[in-house]
Amino acid sequence: MSGPPRLSLVVLPFANIGGDPEQEHFVDGVTESLTTDLSRLRSAVVIARNTAFTYKGKPFDVKTIGRELNVRYVLEGSVQRSGNRMRVNVQLLDAETGSHLWAERFDKPVTDLFDMQDELVGRLANSLSDQIAAVEARHAEQATNPDSLDLFFQGLSWVHRGRTPNHVAQARVFFDRAFAADPDNVDALVGSAATDIADGGNSFVADPGAAFARAEAKLTQALSSSPDHARGHAFFGYVKILTKRAVEGIAECEHALALDRNLADAHAYIGLGKIFTGRAEEAEGHINDALRLSPRDMSAYAWLTEAAIAKNHLGECEQAVLWCRRAIEANRNYPEAHFHLATALARLGRLDEARSAVKSGLALNPSFTVSRAVINWTAMSDDPIHPQQLAPIFEGLRMAGLPEQ
Repeated sequence: MSGPPRLSLVVLPFANIGGDPEQEHFVDGVTESLTTDLSRLRSAVVIARNTAFTYKGKPFDVKTIGRELNVRYVLEGSVQRSGNRMRVNVQLLDAETGSHLWAERFDKPVTDLFDMQDELVGRLANSLSDQIAAVEARHAEQATNPDSLDLFFQGLSWVHRGRTPNHVAQARVFFDRAFAADPDNVDALVGSAATDIADGGNSFVADPGAAFARAEAKLTQALSSSPDHARGHAFFGYVKILTKRAVEGIAECEHALALDRNLADAHAYIGLGKIFTGRAEEAEGHINDALRLSPRDMSAYAWLTEAAIAKNHLGECEQAVLWCRRAIEANRNYPEAHFHLATALARLGRLDEARSAVKSGLALNPSFTVSRAVINWTAMSDDPIHPQQLAPIFEGLRMAGLPEQ
């Protein structure tokens, strides 16, 4: 038998701690739903539920299961109910070595079991995706002759370090090399498009419109060959939201969620779309939807910043500061968070703190100026309320000491 596929996994039946027969259906439902949702991961091989359930209630050895099923990863877990609380423990294991790669505990009050099951499965699926990507990135960095998948994960590793001009440029190099090595690697093409969106959306380039056009062309190509690529649809929605087509973009993100209900990014993009359609007060709810699905997501810092942007548009500067602080705590390498923190602080009269925030932002994106913000941010929406909400934000940036040109 050949070695296991790179992204191969079995979800073993979760153990029902306490043996309450009334809880057995819930426990099995978590296992089955998680298997189904993980099967949506592109390039992943997830062992079918019927095979996995042959191990139910039996002692197991991780290495033996890895050999029998030819998988690289084993996920095992348990569910315990105590009064009105439910505790779920999970751990991801390396099937070759038997070593622990990741563990997590979820402890929640019991409300509606079906809603709880959906939330738990969504969180687990997102957390596992991130953890497996991190493990694969570490393997990829050590590869002497990297293949397309190695190159893709190296690109993903640069993305996860934070959106700075250099990180985005490095990620694009790896995504483009991955796609050149294997033109069927649609994830790599979508990843490259995402770096173009980052360039345009974060004012890393002088001509955001050209960056968005490149992204749209790549996404059109990707979706023509893989029309059910949920993340591709989400990024397509993101491009539309950033180019005066927010209503279309929101619909595209909703389509992405129909393809993959756990795609937390899509919820966050919808929140941004609400800002650009004059409904900034609705954005926070969508950001919270994303955070509920994936509270420790590698992209959470960007979502938190989007919530801050909404608060700045509404003039709720104290709230904007809180969201920005959370974003920076999650990942300091995102200039947008520092600039939006600066404008909120300046509007609150906290000028010393505002100038410090601008300094931090410029250290990450030295080319950012008030004039670039005015041109780029104004161009993202044609809603009549948009320029009215932006005007005090621009003034806050000036007060914080951001250079005009």
